[in-house]
Amino acid sequence: MGKYIVDFICIEKKIIIELDGWQHKEENQQRYDLSRTEFLMKRGFKILRFWNNEINNDLNAVFLRISEFI
Repeated sequence: MGKYIVDFICIEKKIIIELDGWQHKEENQQRYDLSRTEFLMKRGFKILRFWNNEINNDLNAVFLRISEFI
C-alpha cells in the first residue's frame, strides 16, 4: 500500500491485519507504525494489530477478535 507493506489485507472489507513482534515496542518503530497507520486509515482501511505471542498462544482468540471486528 503506497510505500508500505502490510501483513494481511482484505480489500473488500478494507481491513488490514498486522502481526507485531518485539521490535514494534522500540521508539523508532512506534513512530514509523503510527505514520503508516495514519496513511492507511486515510485511505479508508481499518487496522487490527496482534502481537506474535497472541498468535502463538491463543490463535482462537485472535480469530474471534477478527470475526467480531468484521
